[in-house]
Amino acid sequence: MKGAKASTKKFSACFADVLPHHGWVIYTKGDMKLLIVIFSLVCFSLSQAQAKGLSLIIEADQPEIQKFLETGLTAPEVLSTEQQTNKRWLRYYQKQLPQLVEDIMQPLGYFNSKTGSQMTHPSPGQQVLTVQVSAGEPIRISQLDLKMAGPGTGDEKVLTLLQAFPLKPDDVLRQDLYEQGKALLIEDIVGHGFLDAHFTAHQIRVHLEDYQAEITLHLETGPRYTFGPTSFSSDSSYPQRFLSRFLSHREGETFSHEKLGKTQLNLINADLFQKVTVSPQREQATAEQIPISIDLQPAPRHQWRPGIGYGTDSGARVSLRYRDLNLFRNGHELKGDLLLAQYQQSLVTTYIIPDLDRLDSQTQLRVGFDREESDSYLSRELFSEAEYQRALRNRLLGALFIRLTQEYSEIGGEETRAQMLLPGVRLQWRSRESQQAGQPGVYVSVELKGAQDSLLSDTSLLQLKAQASSRFPISKTLFALIRLQGGTTWHNDPLRELPASLRFFAGGDRSVRGYGYQALGPEDTDGDVVGGKHLLVGNFELEQRLTEKWGSAIFYDLGNAFNSFADYDLAQGAGIGVRRYTPIGPIRLDLARQIGQSRPRWRLHLSIGFDW
Repeated sequence: MKGAKASTKKFSACFADVLPHHGWVIYTKGDMKLLIVIFSLVCFSLSQAQAKGLSLIIEADQPEIQKFLETGLTAPEVLSTEQQTNKRWLRYYQKQLPQLVEDIMQPLGYFNSKTGSQMTHPSPGQQVLTVQVSAGEPIRISQLDLKMAGPGTGDEKVLTLLQAFPLKPDDVLRQDLYEQGKALLIEDIVGHGFLDAHFTAHQIRVHLEDYQAEITLHLETGPRYTFGPTSFSSDSSYPQRFLSRFLSHREGETFSHEKLGKTQLNLINADLFQKVTVSPQREQATAEQIPISIDLQPAPRHQWRPGIGYGTDSGARVSLRYRDLNLFRNGHELKGDLLLAQYQQSLVTTYIIPDLDRLDSQTQLRVGFDREESDSYLSRELFSEAEYQRALRNRLLGALFIRLTQEYSEIGGEETRAQMLLPGVRLQWRSRESQQAGQPGVYVSVELKGAQDSLLSDTSLLQLKAQASSRFPISKTLFALIRLQGGTTWHNDPLRELPASLRFFAGGDRSVRGYGYQALGPEDTDGDVVGGKHLLVGNFELEQRLTEKWGSAIFYDLGNAFNSFADYDLAQGAGIGVRRYTPIGPIRLDLARQIGQSRPRWRLHLSIGFDW
């Protein structure tokens, strides 16, 4: 080697981080007389040949390098046409193979690999190029010199990061792990506030004859920076105390780009601003304190959001949402929601008072009117509600509420008028902090409420409702969805004392498919569904994504409303569906058939919704 002493027989190569990188179902009870569901999940398997008419097979004697070779070696399309192989180009490619393999193997620690290739014709028209690779003895790390200097030397967290470097003495020299370790080390140390951290020495020295390598990695941490004061743009009409709720950092805390990103995300998710820019003013830092500047462009104060859609349960529908932001310049919000659907109409006004000290807490005051009509009942309700919401821990949201309602119902030929004062508690939990429709995850909600006939209520009761749903992948394109719903009511008075909104019904798009909306439940002597005190519903679905925008599904539902856990019957339905994926969630078209009925029926369920 140039520059080596004449008396030295060992061949050594010195690398300063310049080594190249190389890549890398459902059954029913025995009385069912007809098979309900015929469903075929079509899986497309793409057999990829690296060139037309030519297959490339790689055989390596070390399993851990097989995947790297399969990724790095490809046969150019020029080698063959659909009819025949270009023999001249093939001979040239075979001559280049040892060097191509060497370029892949050296960063993996193998500097003495052997490569051979052979062309075979297993059958007429089939051509296979087999590449045999013998890895040879690997280069192992004989010395690992990891050192750190600077103010961060005594920080236990930083020392832990240094000890977590992925390469150790006697490991095979992996250039990819070396580069990853360097990058992660700098990234993590910078994340601990040492923004000037850098390597003063980073070198790999390889001794080929001894199959050994020495790594030198010296890090200077520099000073630790902290957050300075935070200022908001002067054109924002929101009060400083309100805006401070969105900060994930505090003055004097260790500086972190991650916390700045969280602050920006909080402001964006608030849906109050058209533009959010969070900028650390490092050039203005004094005593290692970095001031933060946040530029906000508020959204228009008055916002209108129309919508249109269709669902089998609701019929055709139009909606309109109005938002009045930053009332009285205190960050308060007034919201109005109007729904005009074929079977339901509602108008709800909500006044939102944010907690000025907590981002995850607010008070909501609601008044509204709701009218709903189904095959089982007609309900008209006038209500007011006060609710206090607060995040508890680990994505658990809790709420205390009290609801005063006046409701008129027509159920099974009987009219019911009821006034109820219902205090209660709600709990919601998501496995993801921000979960969009169709993403894998778990959602759980529980509501407990009650009334006492001596406190502005016509009857006494205690009611518990719960729902849990989980969507999880089975493979890259196959997903499973499980949804469970349940409810129970403790009520000693006759059922007719309960209005429709406090009775349980089943059936419909998000209940038991194959049956009409709210068409399942206990019946009166005339055969009319009048609802029940308890509810059990389960949905089980497999969804196969066929393309980026289309998918298919197979499902099985069961459930019912009833009055006694000692005597109940669960209705069943099953079928197939089509999914059309859109940015707001899938459009669902399901064809379901009833199970266990003497005269089973088919039912089509469609759900479509768009917002502007």
